[in-house]
Amino acid sequence: MNSPRIFIRKRELEVTLQSIVSHAQPKIDLEQYTTPADLAANLLYTACYVFRDIKDKTVIDLGTGTGRLAIGAAILGARSVVGIDIDAAPLHTASQNSKRMDLEVDWVLGDIDTIRSRFDTVIMNPPFGTKHRHADVRFLRAAMKIGEIIYSIHKSATYPFLSRWLSDHDAECDVIMKTMIPITHQFDFHRKRSHLVAVNVLRIMLA
Repeated sequence: MNSPRIFIRKRELEVTLQSIVSHAQPKIDLEQYTTPADLAANLLYTACYVFRDIKDKTVIDLGTGTGRLAIGAAILGARSVVGIDIDAAPLHTASQNSKRMDLEVDWVLGDIDTIRSRFDTVIMNPPFGTKHRHADVRFLRAAMKIGEIIYSIHKSATYPFLSRWLSDHDAECDVIMKTMIPITHQFDFHRKRSHLVAVNVLRIMLA
């Protein structure tokens, strides 16, 4: 169990998350883009202090990568945190990150559909579905099977489809944050140093 700080300022959380080592060799097939530290801090801070969905809760981060969201949840005093990823390399980095910060996180190597336990809160930055159509929906399906409340980051352009899909699957969502995230030049097909993508952070509740 992680011992929460009595209070941590959002800027301090952001700086801490910024220090987390990110993907050394990201795989385009898995759409491995690191969640920006400011977005991760805003999401977690809102989930914790506005909606009371982190502190003393069981939390899982689907597609955790190097663990930025999972580690942030541990910092904010989650009762337990699990981070799962199908790629062993970033998961090893995630483990090193949590050990360096003296935080307890259970890192699981495997597919998101293998999780059978229930959690109070799911947090995730799923693939946008640019390489595999509806990869984001696959993550939502998995999250809805195991979580009570879901926080998920999606391209703003997909919101009309996702809101209808969630409604059709007995879930409702609120857009709790709108922002732009930079996608940096990390793959050969990228032509610009970076470009901005509009995203929504959704808070999803099962009916």
